[in-house]
Amino acid sequence: MRLLLIRHGQTPSNIIGALDTGIPGPGLTELGLEQAAAVPAGLVAEPIGAIFASTQVRSQLTAAPLAEARGLTVEIRSGLREVDAGDLEMRTDDEAVRRYMEIVIAWADGDVERRMPGAESGVEVYARYDEVIAEAVATGHPTVAIVSHGAVIRSWVGARAENVSADFSAEHSLGNTGIVVLDGSPQHGWRALTWMGQAIGGPAVDDAAHAGPASETR
Repeated sequence: MRLLLIRHGQTPSNIIGALDTGIPGPGLTELGLEQAAAVPAGLVAEPIGAIFASTQVRSQLTAAPLAEARGLTVEIRSGLREVDAGDLEMRTDDEAVRRYMEIVIAWADGDVERRMPGAESGVEVYARYDEVIAEAVATGHPTVAIVSHGAVIRSWVGARAENVSADFSAEHSLGNTGIVVLDGSPQHGWRALTWMGQAIGGPAVDDAAHAGPASETR
């Protein structure tokens, strides 16, 4: 099957670079709403049969235009939420953001027992995310859209896609409403086809996609 992992649109916390991972969290900025409204046109060729989003408002607002365009109901799942920042919550300093991303990338590199300070381990994050992915597969639809969050998408793809390494996930950002497309299944494995429109293994992602870690996550 085909998975479309879509990051939510811009939020006020993205603008200030805050590690804002609480639930329900902020909504979208005016730009974020425009980004969400543009998603359906960008996916017009995809035969999407189901749409899932996290319990955080920003992902649901991003999913709404796509769901309306397809006549589908957005399935809300807690397992798709962003990696809990724990003791780092709402910090904007470079050290906090660096530590947060260092941990989520370490999970993709196999150090899943490591725990975010005051919050989740990689084992716990991947278990909840895997559960929703399995549910998406079980729908039987050939293509499913998942609207989620930057850090958890980058980490999960780095851990689960056979052709994406932890280093790749660390080095490549995922901008607001950026999409990672994968093909496969939990049983036979996943292969990433594109990352923000660039074929995996093809030309390097445009520098414009590298907005800095404070805006790439959450």
